[in-house]
Amino acid sequence: MAKKIFFIFVLAFISLAFSLAPAQAQIESDPLKGLNATANTIDAFKSQTSGSYGSDFLATKAGLIIGVILSFVGVLFLILMIYAGILWMTASGNDEQIKKAKGLLVNAAIGIIIVFSAYALTSFLGTQLLL
Repeated sequence: MAKKIFFIFVLAFISLAFSLAPAQAQIESDPLKGLNATANTIDAFKSQTSGSYGSDFLATKAGLIIGVILSFVGVLFLILMIYAGILWMTASGNDEQIKKAKGLLVNAAIGIIIVFSAYALTSFLGTQLLL
């Protein structure tokens, strides 16, 4: 029963994520023209939009990719925690199911700690090496 609830939750989440399609803007001949014009009004992005791509283009794209991956890991962590909680609540005194739920909770927590520690270490070393 818990597996059915878990899969229903995952399918509902995926369908919700794909149903929220972004609004489409007008088609421009140069797609970067509007983005660069908007980014030039914000001081933080002026250095990244100078020239065709700017000197920090690769670092910006790498940061965006890392952000997407960390978002996915965070959602996966949340799903694992909810699933483990449901397993534990529906165990009805079954020791094996409780052990499985506890193990899943501990492993998910250890995994998220490892991921964010690696991100913090990489971020720190990246800023120190770029200085």
